[in-house]
Amino acid sequence: MMGYSAKCLDLTKYLDRGECVDCQMKWIKPGYEFSPNCGFSDTDGRRERPIRECPPAHYNNGTFKKCQPCTACGAGYETESACNSTSDTVCRPQTTTRTPTTTSISPVSMTVSTVQPQPVPTQGFIREDTLWRVGLPFVILACVMLVALFIFICRRRKRGPHYSHKISTEALSPSNEDFAVLWQPESKGLEHILSPGVYSAPLQTVLDNLDVLEELVILLDPEVQSVKNTRHLASRCSYSSSWITYTYSMKDKSPLKAMLEGVTTKHPEWTVGHLAKLLRDIDRNDAIAVLAKLKVKNEVV
Repeated sequence: MMGYSAKCLDLTKYLDRGECVDCQMKWIKPGYEFSPNCGFSDTDGRRERPIRECPPAHYNNGTFKKCQPCTACGAGYETESACNSTSDTVCRPQTTTRTPTTTSISPVSMTVSTVQPQPVPTQGFIREDTLWRVGLPFVILACVMLVALFIFICRRRKRGPHYSHKISTEALSPSNEDFAVLWQPESKGLEHILSPGVYSAPLQTVLDNLDVLEELVILLDPEVQSVKNTRHLASRCSYSSSWITYTYSMKDKSPLKAMLEGVTTKHPEWTVGHLAKLLRDIDRNDAIAVLAKLKVKNEVV
């Protein structure tokens, strides 16, 4: 392409005061490029506008001096958006589409006989929906009865073997017959913890030793989740839940001390071994270890 300047062979420059200077990019706008020598000749001044439209199949987004040829998408790519005067072609990887294979079936002459479905005999059988309608009420009734039985058993366990509406430590104390059954001391498994003298010592010995009693109170009276305490001891001694609740409501007296006083009053013949057995039954070996600290007169150490 011929330019308008004989001195400036670079068509993006023009002669200004004897020097070839670049065409000013501020003149460029998208879709246009610089005219040859920005439209200026060396002697005759401006011959045309500094810019002109891009030729076909060329583009300029406003960053080039001359319009650029549009890109052609190569093998394996397809055109996502076509090239225009202000933007280049956008290519993307070609998506492979499988042509569904059609299987040709040669017509075969055949005779199809219509088979009528035979009714399934129902004699001697019960439909599933009938079983569901009949059996569902019985299932619900059985579930209700099981829940009621579970609640009844839980309440009986909380009440204990004896229950009375009158809150009285004397009236709510267990009977002699109950103690005769529950208090059967067995020394098996306790010999390595309690000495024979402590094991056979009267239960009153625990009440007389204030240090041991206080330590037992600290261990057994508090109600800690998943740890058996004085409530369980009293329940095993046939004290009712009302009596136990009453003793726990007394702020000035330990429930354990109240229980031991009641037992020793009615049965002064009981020994420390009886208490140790009950403690073993409720998995409180820590309290049995405290009983081992008792000092018994005339015991050979």
